[in-house]
Amino acid sequence: MTRYRDRGAAFGAAALRWIANPTATVFLLLLLIFAGIFALNDSFFAGPSFMAFLKQAAPLMILAAGQYFVIVSGNFDLSVGALVGAQVVIAARLIDGEESRTVPVMLAMVAFGIAVGLVNGIITTVLKVQSFITTLGMLMVLFGAIKLWTGGAPTGALSESFRTAGRLGIENVPVLGQIPWAVLIVIGLGAGAIGLMRTGFGRVLMAAGDNERAATLSGAPVNTVRIAAFVLSGLSATVAGILIGGYAGVSAQVGQGLEFTVITAVVLGGVVLGGGRGTVLAAIAGALAIESLFALFNQMQLPSTLRPTVQGAIIIAAVAYAARRRTRRGAAAKTATATATPS
Repeated sequence: MTRYRDRGAAFGAAALRWIANPTATVFLLLLLIFAGIFALNDSFFAGPSFMAFLKQAAPLMILAAGQYFVIVSGNFDLSVGALVGAQVVIAARLIDGEESRTVPVMLAMVAFGIAVGLVNGIITTVLKVQSFITTLGMLMVLFGAIKLWTGGAPTGALSESFRTAGRLGIENVPVLGQIPWAVLIVIGLGAGAIGLMRTGFGRVLMAAGDNERAATLSGAPVNTVRIAAFVLSGLSATVAGILIGGYAGVSAQVGQGLEFTVITAVVLGGVVLGGGRGTVLAAIAGALAIESLFALFNQMQLPSTLRPTVQGAIIIAAVAYAARRRTRRGAAAKTATATATPS
């Protein structure tokens, strides 16, 4: 009897540790949100309906993977929303409905995304400008430049082949109806991001966010991996722009506010602001949880104006948690130093 009691206590303790783990909590939260949606509208989880939801959520999930690399390294990228909008507007203006221009313009978009990421990364690491200021400035530059170029009203049109990734998929699938290409892209990029974090690059990136000084003294290429993180964020914004353009088309509001939504998603996934903690899978799950939460609001017929309030509350809580973590680490380091110093 005692043995079973001990096993039960051990299982309960393990369950509490799992629930207290910020990375694991997002999956529990996701299940609770799904349960709420199911209680209000069980048809939401019918194959075609749920696939349409995942198609809509795919761009934010991809952005979360890119933002994860930046945040876990100890930085922010506030320029992703403006970059998404710029990419969609640029694509529409350059393609202008001509199918033959689709591939060259997509390649130009990739180059532009890399260039923006490089500029953000170099200014932050080499010139030692805070990433918050750097990427906020880039947001304003992109927003202003696109407004100046288009006169405030996007022109042109996206080609049908450009819109394929965001709109279409594998058709006539039993039960599901359609498996969107956007969902398959999320799975492929997510698997690639998880694999990348298990390489030396991922270990250095995590170390840079956890303790930059120690990582630098150990000879790790901290600046190089941080620049690469910004480049990956720029590329994720490019892919997200392609999917959003295909799904929603071109408008002056494309990408607005996405930078804060994606940061909310990443911190909801348990990635600690300040860097050094979290997984890319949980960050992607955080993006899905945010989209699911908004879907729950719609089912409950709550006003859309509630969304910024919820996002702000999540970010404030994440900042408070990160500050508390830094305070505890500082106190532990002082205690360790005092203990090691001979009296």
